[in-house]
Amino acid sequence: MPRSAKILLIVGAVLALLGIELVRQLPGIAAGGLLYPSRQPVTVPAPPGCTNDVFQGAGVRLKGWRCAAQGEPRGMVVYLHGVADNRASSAGIVPRITSKGLEMIAYDSRAHGDSEGDVCTYGYFEKEDLRLVLDAIERRPIILIGASLGAAVALQEAPGDARVAGIVAVDTFSDLQTVARERAPFGLTEGVIERAFALAEERGHFRIADVSPELAAARLEIPVLLIHGTADTATPPAHSQRVLAALRGPKRLMLVEGAGHNQALGDPKVWQEIDAWIAALIGAGSFARNTPPSLQ
Repeated sequence: MPRSAKILLIVGAVLALLGIELVRQLPGIAAGGLLYPSRQPVTVPAPPGCTNDVFQGAGVRLKGWRCAAQGEPRGMVVYLHGVADNRASSAGIVPRITSKGLEMIAYDSRAHGDSEGDVCTYGYFEKEDLRLVLDAIERRPIILIGASLGAAVALQEAPGDARVAGIVAVDTFSDLQTVARERAPFGLTEGVIERAFALAEERGHFRIADVSPELAAARLEIPVLLIHGTADTATPPAHSQRVLAALRGPKRLMLVEGAGHNQALGDPKVWQEIDAWIAALIGAGSFARNTPPSLQ
């Protein structure tokens, strides 16, 4: 056999072995991608009117900001950020919230930003963290504003918690199994995905099937404003539509034309709707100039 042919055979054999090893490692790689989102440390100072604070979660300490209301306090907003993000994403909305007479808390979710925690469980443990954060809040009413992961956490925590008066949920997913499959890299087989789920559950000590804002919505009777971008390909609007169908209380879905994932809150018209919705929830007063719409 010519020397060049032998080299080709050896190279082919090596590539085949590497391919086999890669296939073997795929479930672990996929599980790691689910459990360990990119951690982004907070690099900006607390906004004016806010102080650094530490909140006790379920076995983790959560770094955050506590922001004072301008004028007489009329309620509390808790802002919950999305996956691979941190509390810094709330900095731009702090003046909008606090200028309406609302106090505000924003904190880094577990395994995000400067908070403790090794894995993200998409609401399974995060809802318990939120419940403990609410234990440290005396102001009422409490309104939760969440984006993406944060929206899912808010929806899963609120059932049975009488302290939560309403939720603004932006770009939520309906359940973790569905959105994880939709975001899985092209070419992953169902077998690889199922094995990745099993590894993630083993390493994260949670059940993926239990992570479902849609199931939680069926136990919610408080007002919920859902917001979703029509151009969201990461988490399609169908997720919010399924949550909307499951909700039992006053509800509304606002579809933001042309907005992709995590873009809807950049639209001033969206904030006009949020302002009016909150005004209707807590009593308009001087909150908004226009007469607020019905919560329905």
